[in-house]
Amino acid sequence: MPPEASQPILFYDGECGLCARSVQWCLKHDRRGVVRYAALQGETYAALDVAHKPAGLDSVLLWEHGRLLERSEAVLGLLRHAGGIWPFLGALARLVPRVLRDALYRFIARRRLAWFGDARACRLPRAGEDQRFLP
Repeated sequence: MPPEASQPILFYDGECGLCARSVQWCLKHDRRGVVRYAALQGETYAALDVAHKPAGLDSVLLWEHGRLLERSEAVLGLLRHAGGIWPFLGALARLVPRVLRDALYRFIARRRLAWFGDARACRLPRAGEDQRFLP
């Protein structure tokens, strides 16, 4: 279990343009600064000792309350930490059966690199944001 287990950790593909843009969106909307971020290719994810930990890079994961959420569940979990209307929209999205949400997630995940490219051109963390990124 990571040392920062008291705060949610978003694990993302550090080489994916869509994933990098998603992290930037989260940084902007998580006004309380609760969520931490770590690449799936990094030390923090490698050190995470949980059963059935996904080995691939095709899913965003959210470590929260001692559980590892995948795909649409991870996205909806992130929306709970966002400000404004996002938590409400996430709650509404839960009305859609998970099998459908995950099918849409997989459809986008398979095409993300072709549609959004890699993360080479993404911005560096701003002052104060760097503390939210884990190795």
